[in-house]
Amino acid sequence: MQYRPLGRTGLRVSHICLGTMTWGEQNSEAEAHAQLDMALAAGVNFVDTAEMYPVAPRAETYGRTEEYIGSWLAKTGRRHDIVLASKVIGPGAFPYVRGGPRLDRDSVIAACETSLRRLRTDYLDLYQVHWPQRPTNFFGKLGFDAGGGDGGVSIAETLGALAELQQQGKIRHIGVSNETPWGVGEYLRLHREQQLPRIASIQNPYSLLNRSFEVGLAEIAQREEIGLLAYSPLAMGVLSGKYLDGARPAGSRMALFTRFTRYDTPTAEAATRAYVDLAREHGLDPAQMALAFVNSRPFTTANIIGATSLEQLQRNLASATLELPFAVQRALESLHRLYPIPCP
Repeated sequence: MQYRPLGRTGLRVSHICLGTMTWGEQNSEAEAHAQLDMALAAGVNFVDTAEMYPVAPRAETYGRTEEYIGSWLAKTGRRHDIVLASKVIGPGAFPYVRGGPRLDRDSVIAACETSLRRLRTDYLDLYQVHWPQRPTNFFGKLGFDAGGGDGGVSIAETLGALAELQQQGKIRHIGVSNETPWGVGEYLRLHREQQLPRIASIQNPYSLLNRSFEVGLAEIAQREEIGLLAYSPLAMGVLSGKYLDGARPAGSRMALFTRFTRYDTPTAEAATRAYVDLAREHGLDPAQMALAFVNSRPFTTANIIGATSLEQLQRNLASATLELPFAVQRALESLHRLYPIPCP
């Protein structure tokens, strides 16, 4: 396992981060605890969660993932063995969350304090804005209309609330998620001009099916030392090849939830087949090849992997030591030119 700097925080995190969004929906509390035990035994010290989890989000399960992590921390006493990250959600159709979530001062502070109670800890190592308040390009949205303004809450207000939490010792560092180059630039401007906290990371989607991070954000990540925490590195499991030809394995996310269509298109199917065929041609597991590609990027701080079984988690963890042969790297670039960002 490699350990990489988390921005300029002084923390070093494993380049494999344990994702948790299935815990409480597809995984039980006992299974969540077993995944934590296995990941830490493999050298993982970075765990990512969110107040919204598990996914698909619903009122009945809201916050359950954090509760499972909290019960594991209480049982094991291993809080200081992990770098723990969570997120505050932006606006959306979640009336059961504070009457409708926003990123204003009071909402951000209330969200953090509630997450800390569920997690049974006094502080978070990294607290992230899950998505912007303003309408912009995230969750696959293309095109942009500047008429949306800031959504009613400025980044300055959100960052100011995070600064208060940091001053109180409730969070150590700050990150963003589903952000754009403009948004990251604005966070950096506010840090420079108003002495507000500097963001340490950008958690955005990145995979062989979605390399949009490379346009704009990759340069910022490297030049400003605000590394990528890559989510959906397997494109919701699609890059394993298990959904090819319309297959829907029992218990899989695509079988359980029809709302996930981002990676379910004819172009995604064609690109996935090409990547899976390439992996098999070189004797590689398709999922491990896809994860190793994300691990290898110079702007990647950590690759967030998730699993619904210990067997799946073990295979994904094995990608940490896989170095792709030059011939495979070259072929991946050729396929990328043939299928440029099929799933933005």
